[in-house]
Amino acid sequence: MAPTGKAGVYRGSVKDFPNFNAQQDAEALYNAMKGFGSDKEAILDLITSRSNRQRVEICQAYKSLYGKDLIADLKYELTGKFERLIVGLMRPPAYHDAKEIKDAIQGVGTDEKCLIEIMASRTNQQMHALLAAYRDAYERELEGDILGDTSGHFKKMLVVLLQGTREEDDVVSEDLVEQDAKDLLDAGEAKWGTDEAQFIYILGHRSKQHLQLVFDEYLKISGKPIEYSIRAELSGDFEKLMLAVVKCIRSTSEYFAERLYKAMQGLGTKDNTLIRIMVSRSEIDMLDIREVFRTKYEKSLYSMIKEDTSGEYKKALLKLCGGDDDAAGEFFPEAAQVAYRMWELSAVAVAKVELKGTVRPTADFNADGDAQVLRKAMKGLGTDEDAIIGVIPYRSNKQRQQIIQAYKSHYGRDLLADLKSELSGSLAKVILALMMTPAQYDAKQLKKAMEGAGTDESILIEILATRNNREIQAINEAYAAVYNKSLEDALSSDTSGHFKRILVSLALGNRDEGAEDLTQAHEDAKVVAENLKLADVSSGDTDSLETRFLSILCTRSYPHLRKVFQEFVKMTNHDVEHAIRKRMSGDVRDAFVAIVRSIKNRPAFFADKLYKSMKGLGTDDRTLIRIMVSRSEIDLLNIRQEFIDLHEKSLHKMIEKDTSGDYRKALLAICGGQD
Repeated sequence: MAPTGKAGVYRGSVKDFPNFNAQQDAEALYNAMKGFGSDKEAILDLITSRSNRQRVEICQAYKSLYGKDLIADLKYELTGKFERLIVGLMRPPAYHDAKEIKDAIQGVGTDEKCLIEIMASRTNQQMHALLAAYRDAYERELEGDILGDTSGHFKKMLVVLLQGTREEDDVVSEDLVEQDAKDLLDAGEAKWGTDEAQFIYILGHRSKQHLQLVFDEYLKISGKPIEYSIRAELSGDFEKLMLAVVKCIRSTSEYFAERLYKAMQGLGTKDNTLIRIMVSRSEIDMLDIREVFRTKYEKSLYSMIKEDTSGEYKKALLKLCGGDDDAAGEFFPEAAQVAYRMWELSAVAVAKVELKGTVRPTADFNADGDAQVLRKAMKGLGTDEDAIIGVIPYRSNKQRQQIIQAYKSHYGRDLLADLKSELSGSLAKVILALMMTPAQYDAKQLKKAMEGAGTDESILIEILATRNNREIQAINEAYAAVYNKSLEDALSSDTSGHFKRILVSLALGNRDEGAEDLTQAHEDAKVVAENLKLADVSSGDTDSLETRFLSILCTRSYPHLRKVFQEFVKMTNHDVEHAIRKRMSGDVRDAFVAIVRSIKNRPAFFADKLYKSMKGLGTDDRTLIRIMVSRSEIDLLNIRQEFIDLHEKSLHKMIEKDTSGDYRKALLAICGGQD
């Protein structure tokens, strides 16, 4: 029986071929491989349009007709990635998993990512079938091979998962949910050291429904998602495995959507991962994966495969994908459910997660002593950059202001002027940025974004869309004090149209700070839907509608807007960010997207901007410095965690790889450690 999703609906992209005839298909494949060369198009068209059950029957018919092994013939005729994909499709799912795991653990080194993916995502039934297939194919016990090739808590958790004994009872005990959440907290965050056995037992045995409630309860009692605690308490492959288990408990389709995106993101393609997932999920939940993929990454899985692969390999993958979700330009109801859940999680996480910076006030702080160290570092020939880096990034901004005063008192000199004279390049920009107050630094960045030929709209958007009322008011005061002009006047003279109205509204710092109002949220969602042309316009006054839309996004409180965006999903079956991207353009679109993303998850917004500042050729140092400095005492620790979630690499390592010299030392000091 084919796997089904909710309400028994089949969610695979590959279905049984109607009027199937195994003997005719076997003959067609034999003819496609007969003679000089092979008809690859005919092979891929036939194999990708048959279900796995039908492919197994074709193999049997081929053997009966020609006395030959079809898989062996396909291996001989095809090559490279295309061969791996087609041969993978010909194996029953359990045998395909067995081959992937055998490849992962044999030879020098182990492909832990492959092991983690398979072991964290398979059901009890799939795990039992895998054990039997491995034994049949290799005349060995999989558990013995894993014991011999892995170690520590990673090995223990793999063995637990391998047993396929996860509870499957739909009835959940509230008392046990509370107890498990408390036990996980006591085993990690609330304990000196970590009781890994407790994590292994609970995450390895409890049912999916039960654990989803445990994760909710854990967030309530600890103020942190379980993922944050796993990162803090566990390490290495064991940490990665446990995070994968949690992701699969939350949403298997979301886990695979993320794996597929990362397999194709950036330079090069992780073809083994791409093939393994496309083959293994094609008859299980490929439609769900596609929907989540488009919701999370604003492009269809189909279009990303099309851009990232070529030839028959591409054609075969696209057939398995089963369709382009961007073609209609509309959400599926399932994708809307994912979007609604994301806004729900956003509201819970923001209420519970504590924002933490990486730079904190230094204990036993001595402004006079620091002033002396800095003076000595800049006195005479040459400059001791290490001494400067050893002080400034490790003091809070308030402490740095005290150092400036002490320096002036002792030496009658301006510390910022001396630093500017002694340092150069990117290091000077980092150090001087740290020495300003946050409001002075933001004001300077806004001024630079507007001066000279052209305007850097992205900086204006980033700063004004992400600062709170208190920060905006301080920026206004700093701007007027330094530049003898109001920020509002500067924005008005340098921008125009709707974009100007958005920026000026944000620059007033008049966002409501109250709680959500459900009745008003419903009305606001209607205005947003009408403005984005996803509902019938109730009034002919377009200007009035646009003004109300702008007012809602720029002046309503963040808790209220989260509720507005949830109501919007219920009303339209669309996610608001996706709708804005599709139906707006230019700076107005970018400004509204920044507001929405900041409301949804501000640390993730900055993590994404940091990643983009360093990916590819060259580094956008201006963005890198601006975010590292401005978030260092607010939420840079949270940004680091989001960075790993989004990009599977640490911010520390990316800075280390992408920068050099004293500039790198200063940024790493601000970053505050490896993850």
